[in-house]
Amino acid sequence: MPEVVTFYLLAGLAVVASALVIGQRNPMYSVLLLIVSFAALAGLYIQLDAPFVAVAQIIIYAGAIMVLFLFVVMLLNVPREEPLPTAASLLGPAGMRIGAVLSVLLAIEVIWGLSRLGKAGFAPDPQEASVSSVARIGNALFTQHAFAFEATSILILVAMVGAVVLARREH
Repeated sequence: MPEVVTFYLLAGLAVVASALVIGQRNPMYSVLLLIVSFAALAGLYIQLDAPFVAVAQIIIYAGAIMVLFLFVVMLLNVPREEPLPTAASLLGPAGMRIGAVLSVLLAIEVIWGLSRLGKAGFAPDPQEASVSSVARIGNALFTQHAFAFEATSILILVAMVGAVVLARREH
């Protein structure tokens, strides 16, 4: 019973924080709320008995990526987001009707897909149980997937340098 309560608390926190990320006008608050959302997701991973993924979520996303986002937001020095025109004024009534129809079609498709999946689709796979070993994941990450790991770090470095160059002010 306490696991269910913890799950609903963490899931609710993740959903609310994620919704508030897109609802904030101040980009700094959005970054901080995204960190809260990532921390709630790490808590959900701990409940799933996946400690490696939880620690990776905290170190990589809530740590490194969010520091990068925070650095870019502070570097750009944007105090507030400027309000955009509403969707109704941009798309008109015909565009709003098309959007509503597409939303209903998406909901029908999701319900249909979940009904066809049934309970058997969520049964644990016995071969996947052995993947939770941190030593096996680390060994695979730094041997078989070392190139992708290093390429990702170079990509993040290039993105950070690009943000600095774009935010630079000419004197």
